[in-house]
Amino acid sequence: MPKPKKPEHMLQLLQQFIKHAKQIKQIHSLLITSGPLLLTSQWINTLLYNTLIRAYLNIAQSQTTLILFTHMLIHQAQPNSHTFPSLFKAASSFPPHLASFIGKNLHCQVLRRGVLGDPYVCTSFIGLYAHAGELWSACKVFNEIPEPCVVSYNAMLDACGKNGDMGLGFLMFSRMPYRDVYSWSSMIHGYMKNGCSEVAVKFFGRMMVHKDVKLGLLKPNEATFVSVLSSCTFLDVGVALYLGRQVHAYMIKNEELSVFMKTALIAFYGKMGCLVYASKIFDAMVTKQVCAWNAMISSLALNGKEKQALMMYEKMRAKGLQPNEITFVAVLSACARAKLVDFCFKLFESMSSEFGLVAKMEHYGCMVDLLGRAGLLQEAYDFIKRMPFEADATVLGAMMGACRLHGAIELGNEVAQLLLKSQPNHSGRYVQLSSMYAGAERWDHAAALRKAMLDAGIHKVPAHSFI
Repeated sequence: MPKPKKPEHMLQLLQQFIKHAKQIKQIHSLLITSGPLLLTSQWINTLLYNTLIRAYLNIAQSQTTLILFTHMLIHQAQPNSHTFPSLFKAASSFPPHLASFIGKNLHCQVLRRGVLGDPYVCTSFIGLYAHAGELWSACKVFNEIPEPCVVSYNAMLDACGKNGDMGLGFLMFSRMPYRDVYSWSSMIHGYMKNGCSEVAVKFFGRMMVHKDVKLGLLKPNEATFVSVLSSCTFLDVGVALYLGRQVHAYMIKNEELSVFMKTALIAFYGKMGCLVYASKIFDAMVTKQVCAWNAMISSLALNGKEKQALMMYEKMRAKGLQPNEITFVAVLSACARAKLVDFCFKLFESMSSEFGLVAKMEHYGCMVDLLGRAGLLQEAYDFIKRMPFEADATVLGAMMGACRLHGAIELGNEVAQLLLKSQPNHSGRYVQLSSMYAGAERWDHAAALRKAMLDAGIHKVPAHSFI
């Protein structure tokens, strides 16, 4: 690469290769060695730093992005409204507690630089606070925007969905002077994510009869279809299949199906037990990305086709595709259902050794489920104790279910105490433990637990139907 003489040439090169990691690092080295980043009296200095920050964000080097900002301040380059949105996105890649800490420091810098009035800066702030789990901070920033645009409103809808406050989300949605497809999709996704699948489906229906849709001014997009199909899978099977097929028909008639739309359809039909439909869609795909393979593997595993699911995984590997975290959830689940203990542990270990993936709670949950189904209860409990983080309710729930299945009352009681400690107001956990006692004919323990549940004011949630 020729060595440019002027900062402007450096900037042009950086903009040209802004998504290429090797070239970005080479240009950064030239900027350091030739000195343009030290030109504190020129506007080009700020522009160079802004572009560098955005470049490192593009290649997923969030830590370097934030370090560059500290260098920017040390070299007295003046940050502006174009500096901070990239920094907020970089901060959002960190865990919530760390993102919150970084966000508060950036907030101070925004106030100091006088750019809080910029709507784009405020909207980016809302996204950061939403990721950090600080909905009240996001609301505060939103309320300081004099005339929020649809993008700012959409950021708040997303924040409400991520933080489980769909009541506030609906209030925000109702106040919007104008709604685009992202507004509707954010609400549908928010309801789906927070366990309100029926409401999500109804909201989609409300969208489809809206005048903007009828006039052709608005139409559902990829995210809308993925969310509504996911919502359908949580409904009664008959209703879900009817609604899902209607959505599928609309998609065929009005859209050119993307890879993600087809993947959502594979996952939907797989969860509905319609493997023939799922397979037809998968086989007809010209380009199969990892997400489509994941959906097909999961569909096979869910429908008792564990060996076929593992064969599908091997086919995917033979195509040269790299499995991701979701792939391993699907494959480990298949192994658990088939009780393939040794093979499952080999796959689990290959996540880090062969593919450089870090196992998450879902993967550990699959391993506990595997050992539980195989009747290796003590091994499952020891595995939980060796986990690098504290087991959540899903992992402990799988362990408790295994104890109930195999009649391990004493161990089940020990696990139940941990579970009730983590979810003291969850009625289902009390009912699960009580049923385990009843199954072992320990009627006194079952009665005592139900009495404790009533004394604590915890009531069993009644069953209901969508129809």
